Amino acid sequence: MVVSLLAIGAIFLCAAAWFAVTQPIFSKPIVEGPAPAPTRLETHVRILSQTFFPRNCAHPDNLDRVAAYIHHEFELAGAAVSEQPYTIPPDFPAGFDPGKEADLRAMAEKCIHTFRNVIASFGPDTRERIVVGAHYDAYQELPGADDNASGVAGLIELAHLLGKTSLPMRVELVAYTLEEPPFFRSRPGAAYAGSAVHARSLKKQGIPLRAMIALEMIGYFKDEDGSQRYPFSALKLFYPSQGNFAVVVGSLDQPRIVRRVKRAMRGASVLPVHSLNGPKSIEGIDWSDHMHYWEQGYNAVMVSDTAIYRNHNYHKLGDTADTLDYSRMALVVQGVYGAVLAFARQ
Repeated sequence: MVVSLLAIGAIFLCAAAWFAVTQPIFSKPIVEGPAPAPTRLETHVRILSQTFFPRNCAHPDNLDRVAAYIHHEFELAGAAVSEQPYTIPPDFPAGFDPGKEADLRAMAEKCIHTFRNVIASFGPDTRERIVVGAHYDAYQELPGADDNASGVAGLIELAHLLGKTSLPMRVELVAYTLEEPPFFRSRPGAAYAGSAVHARSLKKQGIPLRAMIALEMIGYFKDEDGSQRYPFSALKLFYPSQGNFAVVVGSLDQPRIVRRVKRAMRGASVLPVHSLNGPKSIEGIDWSDHMHYWEQGYNAVMVSDTAIYRNHNYHKLGDTADTLDYSRMALVVQGVYGAVLAFARQ
């Protein structure tokens, strides 16, 4: 009897863990909506990763050119466009421990400039908002096609879809800079990430967010068995071995927004969509701009192709425009568009 009870308890715990982590959705009614042309996504990715190369903080002129490009595309989409400039102070590198973070300090000394977020606003000027964002800088002097020209391309094409849509509330699309090192998760560097600046500004104004979605690497897909890896082996029991899906990532204490984004994306396109709710101790859970909205108490998720767990070109010279799957990237954007509408019209 004791053995039976222990077995039942183990099964119950496994089932509870599966539900808490994966946020299962058992039905998937497909309601086809508009999707961007894959060729348009490819054009954006090539311009960002080739024409405006490199896109790290030590090349502010290129980042300004990217900002101008995004600004122009947002205007073409019919958005009200604004910019949020901010300046890295001259004493910023002094905040780094010269022993433990010498490399970051050396990088930071090259990044004392003014940078800008580019914001596209759609819908009526309601106080409550939905935010979708992506960072347009890249790691060091690398192409950064998937990381994160893909997310910015998706953001631009999402703008063109929303420009043709009647919305009942304000939706902001925000292109950030300075997500990458030396600003990523470093102290005091993280305070100067574009998404941190934007999230703090919303909090300071007392603006509530219905949802925030970060687009972080949405272009790399593989169908081969074993092409998908995970931070620890137990997750292989819950998820596919093929890297042919998008993932919605959220924190353990925000299961509802993850479930809703996942359901809406699954209902808007044929692309498989999975989700992961986990603690920040899992490598990759907070590796993007959504992290800074969590810090301000907002509900936020990341939509991704799982980055380092699938794309072997992550932060390497091989992260080029030729390696991406623009047809499935278009399905990701179609799904995110469905999620934005689901939240706006709830």
